[in-house]
Amino acid sequence: MRQFRNMTYPYIAWISAMIVAPLLLILLYAFTTKGNDVTTIRFTLENFTKFFSDPIYTDVLKRSLVVAVITTIICILIGYPSAYIIARAEGKTKVMLLLLITIPMWINMLVRTYAWIGILQDDGIINTILGWFGMEPIKLLYTNFAVILGMVYNFVPFMILQIYTSLEKMDKSLLEAASDLGANKIESFIRVTLPLSLPGVISGITLVFLPSVSSFVIPKLLGGGQYVLIGNVIETQFLTSGNWNFGSAISLIMAIIIMLSMYITKKIDKNDPSRGGATL
Repeated sequence: MRQFRNMTYPYIAWISAMIVAPLLLILLYAFTTKGNDVTTIRFTLENFTKFFSDPIYTDVLKRSLVVAVITTIICILIGYPSAYIIARAEGKTKVMLLLLITIPMWINMLVRTYAWIGILQDDGIINTILGWFGMEPIKLLYTNFAVILGMVYNFVPFMILQIYTSLEKMDKSLLEAASDLGANKIESFIRVTLPLSLPGVISGITLVFLPSVSSFVIPKLLGGGQYVLIGNVIETQFLTSGNWNFGSAISLIMAIIIMLSMYITKKIDKNDPSRGGATL
């Protein structure tokens, strides 16, 4: 037992230095501001008051939440059918489909996002193809569409893999039992497959919504600085304005929102009746 405890000390030290200490610093900066003397600080709530009293920041927060919700919904609409097809495939076909989903994830997200700039720009691939048919070029880059497209492209694999895992672990004999009881394919899907796959859907929602609401690289590259989300505001406060106190306050607000969303999804997952088995 003592040897086991000794093995945990490096892990505890790493967690303390890399996670706990930065979080405590953010907490300290969020509730403090510089006093009249540069060397002194004072505790205050004005960083939070500034955020909620300024409609610019609250509008950015609302926009970020809306974009994250839209991205999550699109990922579900794309991810569930894709995961279902992969789960029903067999042999080499299944392996190939899984590779098509996972291989892009081996490439850095920044590189993948940069690739979309070449595709969506005015003289990019899409507008070039439209020109072959005599159509006028469409403004695609630096738009809401480009930002949401970039987020869906980068985050939809997480949704697909989570749903696929739930479908793959499902007891196939339940579908046979549903068929024996007279259920057709649609009824079997609604009453057996869908309920048993909901934990994967909820996990996918968590993995898509959380990075979407706090993303700053994708809006910066595909939005061209004209489409600002809350992640961009935090980045600006830390790296450009140098206002670490206000940036920490916004980060703390986002951390609370993220923890609340995680709590809600966990609560839904715990209360999901399908966890006790499907009802026919």
